[in-house]
Amino acid sequence: MLASGAAACLVLPAIAAPGGQADLADLSIEELANIQVTSVSKRPERLQDAPAAVFVITADDIRRSGADSLPEALRLAPNLHVARINGYAYSISARGLNSGGSALSNKLLVLVDGRSVYTPLFSGVFWDAQDVLLEDVERIEVVSGPGGVLWGLNAVNGVINITTRSARDTQGGMVAAHGANDGDAGAAFRQGGTSAGGVAWRAFGKYTRRADSDRVEGGNIDDGYRRAMAGVRADWEQGSDRFTVLGNVYQGRLDQPAPGEIATPGGPDRFGRVHSDGVNLTARWQRMLDDGGSVDVQAYLDHTLRESPPLFTERLTTADLQFQHTLPAQGRHGIVWGANYRHSRDRVDNSPYVAFLPARTTQRWGSLFVQDEITLRDDWRLVLGGRAEYNHYTGTEFLPSARLSWRLSPQHALWAGMARTVRAPSRLDVDAWVPGQPPYILQGGPQVRSEVARVIELGYRGQPAPTLSYSATLFHHDYEHLRTQEFDPTRSYLQFASLMEGYGSGIEAWGSWQAMPRWRLAAGFTALRQRLYTKPGSNDTGSVLAARRDPTHTLQLRSSYNIDDTREIDVSLRRVGELAAAGVPSYTALDARFGWRLRPGVALSVYGENLNGGHTEFGTALYRAQFERRVGVKLRWDY
Repeated sequence: MLASGAAACLVLPAIAAPGGQADLADLSIEELANIQVTSVSKRPERLQDAPAAVFVITADDIRRSGADSLPEALRLAPNLHVARINGYAYSISARGLNSGGSALSNKLLVLVDGRSVYTPLFSGVFWDAQDVLLEDVERIEVVSGPGGVLWGLNAVNGVINITTRSARDTQGGMVAAHGANDGDAGAAFRQGGTSAGGVAWRAFGKYTRRADSDRVEGGNIDDGYRRAMAGVRADWEQGSDRFTVLGNVYQGRLDQPAPGEIATPGGPDRFGRVHSDGVNLTARWQRMLDDGGSVDVQAYLDHTLRESPPLFTERLTTADLQFQHTLPAQGRHGIVWGANYRHSRDRVDNSPYVAFLPARTTQRWGSLFVQDEITLRDDWRLVLGGRAEYNHYTGTEFLPSARLSWRLSPQHALWAGMARTVRAPSRLDVDAWVPGQPPYILQGGPQVRSEVARVIELGYRGQPAPTLSYSATLFHHDYEHLRTQEFDPTRSYLQFASLMEGYGSGIEAWGSWQAMPRWRLAAGFTALRQRLYTKPGSNDTGSVLAARRDPTHTLQLRSSYNIDDTREIDVSLRRVGELAAAGVPSYTALDARFGWRLRPGVALSVYGENLNGGHTEFGTALYRAQFERRVGVKLRWDY
């Protein structure tokens, strides 16, 4: 099973660093609706006007949640299913297909400051390798639904766009430390300033460790970890030009619980410690043109090492170049177009248990996109777009999209959308052979096709009163060519194929209510109905169950109350339905946090998780982790 996850959740009270942003707790519901988002149209627009199911996790949401890892912060988005597998591994999806087995969620595109963290090994995200200083996150935009026109292949069921703050907004210093009763502990720092030439900069670092989790059947799961990361960022302006350079380096040492990162028949009894290391560098240039348009160019280099003994070791180097041109308004038309080129070199050290053949490969992706936002009337907008993208395995895919929005009034809007989106095959789909030497039980997937989704959406977003806002979206996804495992005609070996199809339909809804000046309530709800089945000619008996590890419903409630100007209390309750296909029961989790600003710049918080008792979330029964009640404390000092 591919493990993907980052670790544990912790707390953090709010003190904006000197020169930082205003605390979003001070913003009204109406002001929050005016937050600028970019994930829907690749240009700034009001959240209230975005014709898509987009939920914004603000910096203050993260602070008051107590989260100290990206997966735990993403639990705040009601349009995501965040399933924790063990101490550091997560499977995260939107609108279903949170698959098990050797293909965890692979239809969700994730970006960190414009850098895609997708891995071509399995078309998904190693969540344990994704770490940022959450104190520096400006917002996380979670778009459920297709995003292929603007973001390309694999943005099938959603896009997560994580944006950190400019170095201009993180001047001064910050240190923080935390610890919990289960052995979880960590520390973080940040130092920012401005050079004599006007270049704003910050340097930061973070260290986290955690002990083994408990097993449902008793005993420990070998999933403790140690992780460290450090980085720098610089931002500056010269006339109409804006520049950003940021880099990160990280190192993780993760104990590997059975059955290992890739489950293989007759696999090893003992697993070594996973090494998850990486370094990346991103540079971005934006020029504001005199006619109201803009040009954006971004490039990044990303090198990762993942050593998973005794199964495999992968070294991946990726170079990516993006160009975008936003044209000035042309009458009723607002056009943005761009191009993207990506090159990767992937080398896998194979083992007797699993092999990727060829062991070394070079892949290239190239794409062109254009999107036109047409103002039909003052209250009607039509957005048409398309992307053509080339990939290594299936050639050129076409991703069209159309969205129509109707502004009923300044506070109410309806929108509808249709799109075709694609997940291209990965190395796991095509190049995986098990075991790593003859005779082979699994012999790759030379006939695997791209997985296709055709999506219809209908949404409403409204603010009937200055203290109340809500959003609801109905969706239907038709899937074709989903991956299966088929016996060859002699039934002597397996190959991956594309003989499953079906649909997923449901509703997503969330809202916020400022019940009192010091008290805010938020709620979210999802319901999902999936039907998947194999096509005639398939002899696969397990892939349908493996692809349906999703709850039929989720519910979350959050309460944020300011006792006074220095003390605050937050309580959250989430209910997740059972994963029937995986045998994981439904659960309810109650978390709480108390924050106290001891004096300007110094804050203390105490937090509790799973206060109503432990639960499980994902994974096979034999190796399933039990997440118990835990209590911790955190101290933060801004100077």
